[in-house]
Amino acid sequence: MKQTVLITGAGGQLGRELCLTAGSAFNCIGVDHKALDICDSEAIVKMLCDCHVDVLINAAAYTAVDKAESEPALAGRVNALAPGYLASACAANGVRMIHLSTDFVFDGEATQPYQVDSPTAPVSEYGRGKLAGEVAVKSVLPEAVIVRTSWVYSRFGSNFVKTMLRLMSEREELGVVCDQLGTPTWAGGLARALWAAVQRPQLCGTYHWSDDGVCSWYDFACAIYEEGRAVGLLNNEVAVKPIAASSYPTLAHRPAYSVLDKANSWREFELQGVPWRDQLRSMLLDMKEHCNE
Repeated sequence: MKQTVLITGAGGQLGRELCLTAGSAFNCIGVDHKALDICDSEAIVKMLCDCHVDVLINAAAYTAVDKAESEPALAGRVNALAPGYLASACAANGVRMIHLSTDFVFDGEATQPYQVDSPTAPVSEYGRGKLAGEVAVKSVLPEAVIVRTSWVYSRFGSNFVKTMLRLMSEREELGVVCDQLGTPTWAGGLARALWAAVQRPQLCGTYHWSDDGVCSWYDFACAIYEEGRAVGLLNNEVAVKPIAASSYPTLAHRPAYSVLDKANSWREFELQGVPWRDQLRSMLLDMKEHCNE
């Protein structure tokens, strides 16, 4: 019998990729905030029961990192409180839960990839809210799976890749931060990893997932430019220049180093990590294929 999987945040870039990659092995139900208020405990329980849900993937989040600094209550409601409501409903109804978190739970002071048990010390409202969400889930549903990821992008929604493509089509020169390091993650690849986790009911605890490798935002932008031209999404020439993060101040402080160690995840999910640039190329080809939709 097919498992019924409920995906919250189905209107976001990861949620949409999850719905697209579910395949025929699952009965996939995607809901956005209009279909389900994830801060309404009664509504959550009703949906779990009415739809006979076996697994819930929480891909819903308040992801406007800078805006969260001025809207901490709203960001906290979605990122910190709602995961606890979802986990409580899952615990009461025998539903397995997979919850998405972020590299922003770390302070960015490390020089080696963060392990799942590395000390957390978020430096932004967004990071603090996401960490509180992790704690809320684990406190009521210890067997839940928590997956931290980083620098997510897709052909859907708003993200760094799409912003760079737009700016590169408009400008002759572009400055991009070169002293913040991390790993890009194509939401399509992340979705496949999450489906692998669904198929392994023995998994529990915290995992890290991003694509393979390390780069700066500047490196990432240069690759977007080169690969964008290679696949025909960019035609003009653009000079991409490295700048320091101090030259591009933002409301929220961002980790200078947020590389995640994925070795355990690759082993337990039985998937090999794919180099981030290969995944970028795949996403851009996907974007070109669907450019008229």
